[in-house]
Amino acid sequence: MESEKPGIKKHLVSTVKERCRVCYTCVRECPAKAIKISNGQADIIPERCIGCGNCVKVCSQNAKVFRKEIDEVKILTRGDFRVAAIVAPSFPAEFSEIKNHRLLVSLIRKLGFDYVSEVAFGADLVAEEYKKLMGAGNYPPVISSDCPAIVSYIEHYHPDLVDSLAHIVSPMVAMSRAMRSRYGKDLRIVFIGPCIAKKDESVLIDAALTFRELREMIALTGLKPADVVPTEFDPPLGGKGAIFPVSRGLLNTVGVKEDIFERNVIVAEGRIDFQEAIKEFESGQIAQEHLELLCCEGCIMGPGMSPYPFFSSSSRRYRKQASVSDYVINKLENLDHDQWQKDMEEFSSLDLFREFRNRDIRVARPADEEITKVLQKMGKFEPKDHLDCGACGYDSCQDHAIAIIRGLAEHEMCLPYAIEKLHNYVRELNISNEKLANTQEALKQSEKLAGLGQLSAGIAHELNNPLGVITMYSNILKDETTAEDPIRQDLELIVEQAERCKKIVGGLLNFARKNQVNFSDINFINLMEHSISSVISPANVKISLENHVNNPEASLDYDQMAQVFTNLLKNAVEAMPENGGNILIKAIDDAEEITVYIIDNGSGIAKENMGKLFTPFFTTKTIGKGTGLGLPIIYGIVKMHKGSITVKSNADPLKGPSGTTFTITIPRRQAT
Repeated sequence: MESEKPGIKKHLVSTVKERCRVCYTCVRECPAKAIKISNGQADIIPERCIGCGNCVKVCSQNAKVFRKEIDEVKILTRGDFRVAAIVAPSFPAEFSEIKNHRLLVSLIRKLGFDYVSEVAFGADLVAEEYKKLMGAGNYPPVISSDCPAIVSYIEHYHPDLVDSLAHIVSPMVAMSRAMRSRYGKDLRIVFIGPCIAKKDESVLIDAALTFRELREMIALTGLKPADVVPTEFDPPLGGKGAIFPVSRGLLNTVGVKEDIFERNVIVAEGRIDFQEAIKEFESGQIAQEHLELLCCEGCIMGPGMSPYPFFSSSSRRYRKQASVSDYVINKLENLDHDQWQKDMEEFSSLDLFREFRNRDIRVARPADEEITKVLQKMGKFEPKDHLDCGACGYDSCQDHAIAIIRGLAEHEMCLPYAIEKLHNYVRELNISNEKLANTQEALKQSEKLAGLGQLSAGIAHELNNPLGVITMYSNILKDETTAEDPIRQDLELIVEQAERCKKIVGGLLNFARKNQVNFSDINFINLMEHSISSVISPANVKISLENHVNNPEASLDYDQMAQVFTNLLKNAVEAMPENGGNILIKAIDDAEEITVYIIDNGSGIAKENMGKLFTPFFTTKTIGKGTGLGLPIIYGIVKMHKGSITVKSNADPLKGPSGTTFTITIPRRQAT
């Protein structure tokens, strides 16, 4: 078998990683699934690649590239060898802007080729062999072997069908043998065409250029069609084989029709159709028909065709087909049929036989349990979860799971799975951001209160002594005056205000955390009920307790925590409008903590005051009604219990119901 040229170092198709955007289009378009996604990169697996070039055609980022052989061809044409260029019959579809094919022939000669011939004659020779094969009534149905990508696919992935391949060389190989038979065995041959797989098809070819590469070489010469004198192809000249590259070209060349009544030939083109035809042929569903298979939709759609604007984009298939048809019609009208017949007779004994071999690289299907495990990891637990959307590049979720097991794919290729994972990340990030913001706010508050606490402790210490003196002498003077003495009222006012100052100083000391926390085992629900009973509320204000605590036992400072809840409830009562309202105390717990929500539907706290709530001496009450130390003291007590306190409030009726919610979380036991 003439295949796999020795000494090739570079792979036929490769990935330019910096261009790859991992869109999975190449995975979807690869019939051999020869593309592996690893760490977000799409890599070609050379031993699985059949050279169809679908990935090259569909990659919008030009991240998939094929091996270029321009340098090798330049070495050949500049050497001491005689070199022939054999041009695929699809050239009219590529060079439709050159109306006279003889100008193209001359441009190719200018590249240094001694002979320029057309592969169409090789197609004529091959067509004769297929005509004999299909005309033999007792000959078993065969699969056409003129497409190297199809041959490679069958050898690798359907090796049981190797014997069903037609043992006939491709038109390129047939033309190579004909050229060496006529011009000498030392002739060097360069194939020029639309196919990438041809580069590795046969050792008879010294190099292979795509039409893209040919355009590049011609451009480097600076020559235009108008700069050269037209010349004809070198003989032998092709005949009807020039129609070979279009859809059903082989049948047209052979002169066989697809007859639905005789069921003699089935044509399948493109990655989806040719695979389906092979499967049905292998299963025996269409075992009585010959198969004409092409990996592309005709050779005119090969990956070596130039992209737009050279009339070779996929949307111009019929324009290209029309260009080939016009060329063939004109060619047959001017063909010297007698000379063509003599050439056909000259090469009638040419050996066009070809062998194939089993190159099986199939891998056993993983166990169903293993597939199920992978599917479940992607959130697919039931058949309804299998969307089979194809976004991953595989036809079904199960195929994707199998590819993951084989190391060809990643879980993240599943779009629904990736989206759900992204949503989870966003949710987790939002939670983390909220926790971070709360921590940052608490840190700021702690730093601010720590400084104020030190100042407050110093002030309290300095004021205690003079306040004690004022109180003592005021009481002495008051006791020495009679009830009718006008100065007694002044002394009573002094004593009253001194006592008030003493309470403020006591609050400052509490805020400065100078007093100790006396932990004891208590019943938390009893604490809450005691705190509620300690608050005097108007008849139109309802205070209720919603108890969801499973274990009320906790180690806390009973008096200090009672002060916390009592003060918060008093503030809630004072925040109620004249028509009253409701205050709900909701308590929940877990094994480690107890959380209390104090929720009121009062007037709420203005947005601009939210950041000042725990600042000493800040109060929204009227002068003489509050010292501004209540919430800072509460904050200090909660922190001494290693707990946390947060507040949410709305004072704007346009944004929803007004009210405030304080949330206090206290560890059930202090860490030892």
